Amino acid sequence: MAKASGARKAGGASKAGRASKAQERSRVFLLSPANLGGIRAQMMLSPRAQFQLARQLQSGAGAPLGEIFSFVSGLYFRGKLAYARRFARPPDAADPVIAGGVLVITSNAGLRSVDTIVTVESFRAFATGDIDSRNPTYRKPLEQSAKTLRDAIGPDCDVVLLGSVASGKYVDLLLPVFGDRLMFPPDFVGRGDMSRGGLMLRCVDSGDELEYVAIEGAVRRGPRPPKLTPLKAGLKTGSHV
Repeated sequence: MAKASGARKAGGASKAGRASKAQERSRVFLLSPANLGGIRAQMMLSPRAQFQLARQLQSGAGAPLGEIFSFVSGLYFRGKLAYARRFARPPDAADPVIAGGVLVITSNAGLRSVDTIVTVESFRAFATGDIDSRNPTYRKPLEQSAKTLRDAIGPDCDVVLLGSVASGKYVDLLLPVFGDRLMFPPDFVGRGDMSRGGLMLRCVDSGDELEYVAIEGAVRRGPRPPKLTPLKAGLKTGSHV
């Protein structure tokens, strides 16, 4: 795992002369969504569910998107959410469009804040949405909200995708909007979801941010890296989320 520098690594930027911590570029994160087709998603909707998050969702009051996706996805989304909250540097944290610098890609509603309240109806809609760049129900809201975010963050803020870059389901839609400001951690290449989640939780624990490169022109596939050392007990239970 490489520590993050104070500057973007896009285009082979020189290490010499990188900005100091106080001068680092602004940065927002886009998180890929959780898979809502599994057993944990079914548990959220079960009338027999007794845990607090499911009861909150089913009560009609709804529950935060980030908490729901963290439960459904487990380690991977927990890692992304904790990491993004730890290292986001939005140009204007109070701007509702920027949403504190942490937004989630959804299947039918574009980019949404991790604090967006999700109801049973919207949960089911997310679950039935098809995340395919050819699907207009997914593509159009994502393109529109990405353009709105681009206008809100201005020209001096990078956008880091925490999700798969091996396929085009996110990249093909986001790259035309953000260009060379769309970044990703090269340490993700070759890792599975669980490994990525564990890697990000370790970064949160140590305070060491990953390095980023521009997605455009980057190597997006590669061999599997060595296994990570086991997580600490506190990180396994999600105490940092």
